[in-house]
Formats: sequence, structure tokens, C-alpha cells
Amino acid sequence: MVTPINRPSAAQRFFRGLGLGVVWTILGLVTVWAVAALYFDLSPARWPIVSPVLYLLALTVVAYLAKARLLRMAVFLIGFLAVLVCWLSLQPSNHRNWQEDDSQTPWAEVDGDRVTIHNFRNCDYRTETDYTCSWLTKTVDLSQLKGVDVFVTYWGSKWIAHPIVSFQFGENDHVATSIETRDQVGQGYSAIRGFFRQYELLYVFADERDLVRLRTNYRKDEDVYLFRTTAGPHWSRLLFLQYIDQANKLHEHPKWYNAATDNCTTNIFTQMAATGELPAGSSLHDWWILLNGRGPEYLYRHGNFAGNLPFPELMQRAHINAVAHTVNDDPDFSRRIRLNRPGFESLNSSNGTP
Repeated sequence: MVTPINRPSAAQRFFRGLGLGVVWTILGLVTVWAVAALYFDLSPARWPIVSPVLYLLALTVVAYLAKARLLRMAVFLIGFLAVLVCWLSLQPSNHRNWQEDDSQTPWAEVDGDRVTIHNFRNCDYRTETDYTCSWLTKTVDLSQLKGVDVFVTYWGSKWIAHPIVSFQFGENDHVATSIETRDQVGQGYSAIRGFFRQYELLYVFADERDLVRLRTNYRKDEDVYLFRTTAGPHWSRLLFLQYIDQANKLHEHPKWYNAATDNCTTNIFTQMAATGELPAGSSLHDWWILLNGRGPEYLYRHGNFAGNLPFPELMQRAHINAVAHTVNDDPDFSRRIRLNRPGFESLNSSNGTP
């Protein structure tokens, strides 16, 4: 008696093919990542292409010799895991040949309401790349912390921006904070390299005439917008102390920057979440935290930015480049860039106009 052969149905063949397609797509993507990681992070600087080429050649040969489909899949998976283990073993450092403006990391001492910030940056710019940096010790009183302002910088796409959080102490004293890559001499920022282990993470505490004026007056094609948040003194204090805590940790134990998981905006929201209260209408998983150029509109629509205007008009009035060029190195830079902007109306009545 002949036993009939049970052939897979059309549906079974379809789903089997679909499953194989998904697996091979995933293996293809992790292979691309492994090749990039080898090129950027795990190769000699003079011959970065050698390791990726040898890796792909070895994968191809071993996969060709492995006749079974599962063995071929295992070859690509094992290759990826080997690169991943090596990549994860790379350690960040605070001891490299840093650019002058990245040469120091801030740290602070907290004594009740008194906070003493060391390595407070104050760079005097002649051009974007020609500057002299002073590293100061600045003391602030937490009881004088009034609120938080946010500068948002665009340099191309309206989907991507760089935020600078500035804490106001008293009537006109500000501690501006920027979360950035820490660059070595001759090393510029690359969006692609930012996804790998190329840059250490840096918290900069600085004067607004440093961080803001660099972007408005000396870098080309950058547009800077200033927003007053609705944050009160209590939450502002909690957030400032979170920044201080993280800066102190990085001063002792450096971390890698990552453009997707550990960048300027994800760090801000991580520190906000640590206060126990995120801005209204937001979560750590909002898509616009990665596409952060859209963040100001979402934050404004949920009441986190001051103003009672249609958002396009608020953006127009928040643009500070023109006035920043006008006041330039005026010691009263911070007050003058705020005059006549939504949320800063008290300046107009108490301090006059420029």
C-alpha cells in the first residue's frame, strides 16, 4: 500500500516563505549594522575598510560551505553576535585630545540652596572655530530659581533640532545647559557616526552669550527660537538638580552618546522623568522626542510654553537671530533677546526697552 505524500497547502507555503523572508531581512539588517560597526568603531583608523571586507568575505565563504538553510542563518547570526560583543566592550573615556570648548566637564557641589558649579563655560568667539574659553566657578541660589526657558536651534530640516535648556535665577541670571557630543581635536559631528561609539556624552553648563550666541551669530544657517516654559520654581528646582546629578556622574564616569537612544532630547526627557513629572501631554515614548523639531508645537499645544497666539505666530515672534546680531557682545545679552517675546512681558514693564 502506497502512503500518500502530504504536500503543504498554498497557505502554508505562503506563510513559510513569509517567515523566511522576515528572518533573512532581520539577518540582513543586523549584518549591515555589524559592517558599519566594524567600519566606524572596530577598525584601524588608517584602513577602516579592511575589517568590514574581511568580515563579509568570511561570512560569504562559511555560508556557502554550510549547505543547510538553518546553518547559513546561524552563520550570519553568530557573526553579528561576535561583532556586538566586541562593540559593547568599547569603553568611553574622559581622557582624550579634546577640542578646547570640550576640554572640561562640569561638576557641582550642593550645600542646601547654594550650588557651586565648577567648569562653567564662557567662550569668547571671534569666529565659529576661533575662540577662547574660560572655565569659571559659578554659584547660584536655588531659592532664586524662577523658571525654565528653552532655546531650539534648527539648521536644516524642521524635523530635527537642538534644544538648550536655560534656568533663570533672580531677575536676569541664567545657567544655560546643552547636552552634546564631546568632540576630539579634528573631529566634527556626523549624523551617521552618532549612531555608533564615536562620541562621549557631554553636559555643558555655560553663559547664554556662549551657547546661544555661537548659534545665532557665528554658525551659518542656524535659526534659534526662544520659548518661555510654564514650569514653576519647584519643578524647575527638581529638574536643575537632576542636571547637576547627571553632570556629576559624567564627570566621574563617562558615557557614550547615541543619536537614537542617548542624545540631547532623550537626556532632557530622562531628567524630566526623574523629577516624577513630565511636561503635560508627553511621555518618554513620544515619537517626536526623536524627531524633535516638532517638539515645540506639541509642547505648546499642551500648555508647556507661554503664549496665547496661533503657533505659527508664536514661532515667528520666538525667532531671536536678528536681535542677537544687534546686541552681540552686550553684557545685557540675555535680557535683550527676551524683550517683547511671549512669556517675557514682565521685562518690558520693569526694565524698559533696548
